[in-house]
Amino acid sequence: MSKSPAHKATALIVDDEPDILELVSITCARLGVVAGTAGSLAEARGLLARRSFDLCLTDMRLPDGDGIELVREIGAHHPETPVAMITAYGNMESAVTAMKAGAFDFVAKPLDLHVLRDLIHAALKLGAPLAPAVTDADGSDSGLLGTSAQMREIRTLIAKLARNQAPVFISGASGTGKELAARLVHSFGPRADAPFVPVNCGAIPNELVESELFGHRKGSFTGAVSDKQGLFQAAQGGTLFLDEIADLPLPMQVKLLRAIQQKSVRPVGAEREVQVDVRIISASHHDLKQAVDRGAFRQDLFYRINVIELFIPPLRERPEDIDILADSILGRIAAQIGGEPQRLSADARAALHGHDFPGNVRELENILERATALSDAAVLEVADLRLPDRQASAAETQPGGSDAAESVAPTSSQPQAADAADADIDIGDRPLEAKLDEIEKKAILKALDTTHWNRTAAAKLLGMTPRSLRYRLSKLGLD
Repeated sequence: MSKSPAHKATALIVDDEPDILELVSITCARLGVVAGTAGSLAEARGLLARRSFDLCLTDMRLPDGDGIELVREIGAHHPETPVAMITAYGNMESAVTAMKAGAFDFVAKPLDLHVLRDLIHAALKLGAPLAPAVTDADGSDSGLLGTSAQMREIRTLIAKLARNQAPVFISGASGTGKELAARLVHSFGPRADAPFVPVNCGAIPNELVESELFGHRKGSFTGAVSDKQGLFQAAQGGTLFLDEIADLPLPMQVKLLRAIQQKSVRPVGAEREVQVDVRIISASHHDLKQAVDRGAFRQDLFYRINVIELFIPPLRERPEDIDILADSILGRIAAQIGGEPQRLSADARAALHGHDFPGNVRELENILERATALSDAAVLEVADLRLPDRQASAAETQPGGSDAAESVAPTSSQPQAADAADADIDIGDRPLEAKLDEIEKKAILKALDTTHWNRTAAAKLLGMTPRSLRYRLSKLGLD
């Protein structure tokens, strides 16, 4: 809630340890927050019945009940009051349970004053009303377009997720808009003024993952010629988006789990850990539960990052969103190049509705960008879209196909890859590295176009692993 200049923020502190009550009250006072204290659930309920608070901080174990009860009661009767949980050191199961019940964050005992102050600041920011755009019917202002019931539900959930600090796992096939959803959770929350740092975990070579995430000290390994800040530190106060988290090697998963639980990182070569205040949002097009069953992903890390799951459905399951997406993409293209947006004929729209879109929204963007580049007509027809044959498209979406597949590839893969690599390229007087980059870029784009932007199939077509393809896409600025 917004405050008048004369109004001081208030906090309800609930704990049966007098020392904790005193410490938190003093910290609040130094931040200009008036604290009310209670030593039991009954006292807390009595205070809540008489007055409102801008924040509640409650212990997990109380003499007459469980702090989770208070979290649920405040969520039901005082939804505008964010609640944070005080948990025992190392008891992450309690912290996760609290956030699933509605707590926006947690702080572990013994209380770290830096962490406590950051938590109080974040909680008070939640008092500001969310921008209504995130729940607009068509998503026109939020950027998450669609009139389908699925997209309306997703926008509503994003509005709720923005009001807490619980880790979010975004699932869905490649190209559905997982990073956009993560950016919206960040943008509509209390961390909106701080950095949003996205990182594609699958694009970082295994030997560099720790240095990229946590940073390193000069001389800590060959090539470390200076101190380097990690991505956790770069996201300080904001959100770290770990895309394709399933691709992290197992040894790094252990270190990531510790960083999330302790809210601190140790740069490579450093003697001490560094406190970090970041919200973790992760995503993958893989089924993490299956990865856990296979032993490819740690169960404890999965439990920690998957406090709340946000599923983004494939485009083929929400065909009613195709028209608004297509019109938006055409408008964006026109804004970039100048002039009036090209339109789709009725037949072209029908053709798009009949397409399976194995590459989802990203594939739709690719189709329309190609069509507008090759056609000067005001109205785009079916032929301008160059949609793949329906039979070939259906073959790719069979079990074992699409983004989850590891074995689908066009039958004439080697000649097609060779054609892409042998394409006539104007190399001019540029350095050899630039020439090779252009050849590689053209080959990758041809393979992606041939496989309708199915990255797994494109990787097989090019004779490389999906991980290598993701790295090269990132390197060439194509991801």
